[in-house]
Amino acid sequence: MAGRHWVLCCLVLYNVAGYGSSTLKFASYFGDHMVLQQGAQGAVVWGTASRLGDKVQLYLNGHKIGDEVETFNSSGVVTWMGKVTVTGSNYGPYNIMAKSSEGTITLHDVMFGDVWLCSGQSNMEYNMGGLTNYSAEYTEASNYSNIRIFNTMHAQSNVELSDLSAAPRIPWSIPPGHLGGFSAICYLFGKRLSAQFKYPIGLIESNWGGTRIEWWSSATALSKCPVHGKRAIHNSDLWNAMMFPLTRATIYGAIWYQGESNAGLYDLYTCQFPAMIDDWRRTFSTNSLHTTSQEFPFGFVQLAPFRDGADSMNFPSLRWAQTAGYGTVPNVKMPNTFMSVALDLPDFKSPYGSIHPRFKHDVAARLALSALGVAYHQSGLEFQGPFPSQYRLTGHLLTIEYDQGRVPISVNTNTSNFEVCCSATKCDRNVGNWKPAPMTAHHISTVTLDTSQCGQVAVSAVRYAWQESPCEFKHCAVYGRDTELPGPPFYHSFH
Repeated sequence: MAGRHWVLCCLVLYNVAGYGSSTLKFASYFGDHMVLQQGAQGAVVWGTASRLGDKVQLYLNGHKIGDEVETFNSSGVVTWMGKVTVTGSNYGPYNIMAKSSEGTITLHDVMFGDVWLCSGQSNMEYNMGGLTNYSAEYTEASNYSNIRIFNTMHAQSNVELSDLSAAPRIPWSIPPGHLGGFSAICYLFGKRLSAQFKYPIGLIESNWGGTRIEWWSSATALSKCPVHGKRAIHNSDLWNAMMFPLTRATIYGAIWYQGESNAGLYDLYTCQFPAMIDDWRRTFSTNSLHTTSQEFPFGFVQLAPFRDGADSMNFPSLRWAQTAGYGTVPNVKMPNTFMSVALDLPDFKSPYGSIHPRFKHDVAARLALSALGVAYHQSGLEFQGPFPSQYRLTGHLLTIEYDQGRVPISVNTNTSNFEVCCSATKCDRNVGNWKPAPMTAHHISTVTLDTSQCGQVAVSAVRYAWQESPCEFKHCAVYGRDTELPGPPFYHSFH
């Protein structure tokens, strides 16, 4: 009997979302229980019809919303678009109705709040069911009914699609419904925001394990980073099928966990990642009638450890590339971005493989804290780990000052992640005469390193945590004293 009820429920939902027999339809992104973006800019509602030039009127709880909108041709599809605006603290629930000469369709239990898009590869796809405390999360989810979740189906296309090509893997749902199959990072991030703001949070999951950044980038974005030879395969199939159909949606921001599949091409990623972010922002803003900001906040997870003791330079170099070579964000090439540093969260015994650490709570907590500082502009908040601001070489001692001395640091004295390169010329980040540089002293915001291993050879550069798996669990060398956030890896040349 329970199974029969589930089928009837979903058939009704798909009819509302555009999978029924009515010729007037909402796009497949829409459904009962969804969250639309709050704010004076309005949120776009769109769908399809069969009659070009027909008029569609939107209603909010039975009241007309603006003027009728006219259907138009969009790449051969008869399409309609309108805006719904809700401001203030009346977040819902609402019924939204669209009416034309072809009939009437209705969305039920629609809330207004902030909508976040979650994308990337397998560590973003890693679902709640894989958490060690999933049973507790499932039970607690009933306290977070303001969170609504949606997950696209895997799909590929060689052209940009105007709508998702298949019914969603998870239609708009209220946890704990479908919670076990939903992204852990995405949900836990949204849970932090919900606890902070007490208003609805809509979470859109669109990701695919093992995928490269090229597949999530449009042809326009890829053209910004020309490839010489055959170093990379440029293919926008996932952008076309799983991201472009969502670009009419009004969103607050996006979070991203990807890079493992591009680790061998880190120099190219330095260009590709900022180019993809810029292109997403431009396209979402344009296609949503500018209801999505052209500078919407974009957060990401810096790669976690992988193999114990591996000496590959691919992961540390990709971490550097994720910041466009600045080491920290936001920066000139990546404005309005925020980051969760995860290099101190190894899980070598993970049953899902060491590349899939189970410590998603820590990752999401750090990401949400950064979002409060960057995306929500909360002042006076220390939301990132210590980062060097000044280097002083005196004899065989190198003193590194963090954050202009304004933020106290905490140091693990029995761990040294620092190395110096001994050379009269500029050192490559990955190749050179690199030697360990143990700490000899530390103060409120500085560490001092012993560079005597270079002897009479000059110290050309310094790097920190430049290993695939640089430290034991939460035991790297430098953290914020008050925040317990790890300092990100860095490289600095004195030439």
